[in-house]
Amino acid sequence: MQANTTRGFLWSDVETRTLLNIWGEQDIQAALDGNFRNSFVYRDVSRRLGAMGFERTPEQCRVRIKSLKRQYLLAKEGNLRNNGQYHKICKFYDTMERILSNRPALDPQEFIESGAGAEEAVDGLEEDGEDAQDVYSENASHNVSPLPTSGTSTRPQNSCSQSASNLPARTPKRARKRRANFPMEKLMEQFLEQSAQAEDGFYRMEEQRLQAEDRRREAEHARELHMLQMLGQMFSSISSSRPEKTELKRHCFFITLFISSVFERYYSLGSTSHRGMDDDTLSLVKNIVPPLTSKKHKGQDGRIGIIGGCQDYTGAPYFAAISALKVGADLSHVFCTKDAATVIKSYSPELIVHPVLDSPNAVEEIEKWLPRLHGLVVGPGLGREDLLLKTAKEVIEKSKARDIPIVIDADGLWLVTQQPAVIQGYQKGILTPNFMEFTRLYESLHHEPMDSSDHQRNVMQLSVAMGNLTLVLKGEQDLITDGSKVISCSVEGSGRRCGGQGDLLSGSLGVLAHWAHAASAAGTLRSVNPSMVAAFGACSLTRQCNSQAFQRHGRSTTTTDMIQEIGTAFKKLFES
Repeated sequence: MQANTTRGFLWSDVETRTLLNIWGEQDIQAALDGNFRNSFVYRDVSRRLGAMGFERTPEQCRVRIKSLKRQYLLAKEGNLRNNGQYHKICKFYDTMERILSNRPALDPQEFIESGAGAEEAVDGLEEDGEDAQDVYSENASHNVSPLPTSGTSTRPQNSCSQSASNLPARTPKRARKRRANFPMEKLMEQFLEQSAQAEDGFYRMEEQRLQAEDRRREAEHARELHMLQMLGQMFSSISSSRPEKTELKRHCFFITLFISSVFERYYSLGSTSHRGMDDDTLSLVKNIVPPLTSKKHKGQDGRIGIIGGCQDYTGAPYFAAISALKVGADLSHVFCTKDAATVIKSYSPELIVHPVLDSPNAVEEIEKWLPRLHGLVVGPGLGREDLLLKTAKEVIEKSKARDIPIVIDADGLWLVTQQPAVIQGYQKGILTPNFMEFTRLYESLHHEPMDSSDHQRNVMQLSVAMGNLTLVLKGEQDLITDGSKVISCSVEGSGRRCGGQGDLLSGSLGVLAHWAHAASAAGTLRSVNPSMVAAFGACSLTRQCNSQAFQRHGRSTTTTDMIQEIGTAFKKLFES
C-alpha cells in the first residue's frame, strides 16, 4: 500500500479501533506524557499497527488521533450542555473517554500561553496550536475562567459587576463571537455533512473512472474484431481467386505480417495494461469476498473438493484442503487413496476425508458428492499411477458437466500434458503450473522448444492453444492470462521456496474461484473474467503469507508457517 499522509485518507472502523487500542496502551501514554517531541512514539504506534495487518505511516497515525480527539472534545462539550445527546455523534467516544480519563485535564490558559506547544505538552502530540485555540474557544464560550498565571492577581471575584470593572474594556475576538453564534448542533451537522459529501465525491469519481475504463476496453475489442474480420476476408479472397504460385507467396507474406501485427496488439495490450491493474484487480477481489452474517448456514460460503493424496504424498492434499478452510470455505473434502486417508485425518480433524480414490468404483463414489461441491482442486499429491490418473480424468469430465470451477495443479498437470483435451476450452478451468510444468505442457502442445526469454508471450500462446483457459505461471512474478491479456501479480513475497506453497495457492484458488463465479452470476462482477480475478487474489494471498512467515522465521520458513499467516494476510489484503 502506498503511504498517504493526507487528512482525507479513509480509515475503517476496525483499523481505527486497533489504532486506539495501541495508542491507549500504558507504555504509549507514558511516553506521550513525558515528551514534547514524540515522533519516535508514533513510529512505534505505526510499527505495532503494521504488525496487526494495517500499513500506516507515523504521520497518518498522528493525524488520525488528532481528528479523533477533536471529535471527542466536541462530543464531550455537547454532552455537558445537552444531557448526553452528542455521545452518539463520536463513534469512538467510550474508547476515547476510557483513555483520556486517566490523562491530565486540559488547561485552557496553557493553550493560550504556549500556542503550538500547548497541545504537545498536554496531549503528547506534535501539532500546531489550532486544536488548542479551538478548545480554549469552546471553554470561553461556556464562561470557563482561565487559571491565573504568574504575575496575575489571584483575588477572588465577588460579583459579576466587580469582575467587569476590573477587566479592561475591549472588543471580543471575532473568532470567539463566531463560535458563540454557532451552536454545537449546527457545527456537528456541518462536519458530518462535509464528510458525507467528500465520501460521495470519491465514489462518484471512482465510478466514472471504471466506466471510462470499460468504454476503452469495449472500443479495443471492437477494433480487434474488425481486424479479425479483415483477416477472414483476405483468406476468403485467396481461396476464391486461386492465384498463381508467386502471387500466393506474396499473399501469404502479407497475411503473416498481418497475423503478427494482430498478435503484437494482443501482447502489447496485456503487457501494458497489467502495470496499473494491481490495485484495480485487488479491489475486484475485495468485491467477490462474501460478507459474514449470522443469517448464513454451513456450506453456503463454499464446499471444496480435493482430488489427490496417495501413500507417498499425504502433505499436499492436506495443505490444499486446510488452506481452503482458512481462506473461508465452510467445508473441505479430500478424496484420496485408502492408505493415505488415515495419515491425512491425523493431520487435522477439520477435514472430511474419503478413502475412495483407488477403489474399483471410485468415480461413482466421488460423483455422489459432486452436487454438493462448489469447486474442485485436482492434482495435489495425486501421483502418476495410471489408475489414479484415469479416475481423475473421469472426475474432471463429470465436474465439467456440472459447470463446477476446476483448478488443476501438480500431478493433475501431468495428466493435462498427456491429454490436453480433458480440460481444453473449459472456461471455468484454471491451470497453475510452475516453470518446469509449464515448459513441459507448452512443448507438448506446440511440438517445439519454448523460447524462455519471453514469458508473457509464451503464457498467452499456451492459453490460446488450450482454448483461452485461465493460466497462472508461478515465478518471480506470477503471470496470469486468459489469452487476451496478461496481468502480473507482483505482491512482495520472499526468496524462500519450500515444498507445499503451490498447494496453498491451489486450495485458496478453489475457494476464490467459487466466490468469483458466484459474484459474476449475481451481476456483482462485470466485464471481467472471474477466473482471472480469483487467480490474482490467490497469488496475492500466497505471496503475502510467504512474506509474513519469512519475516517471522527467515530461512526456516515452511508451508505450515505460511498457512498460519492466512488469516492476517487475508485481512490485510482484502478486508482493510
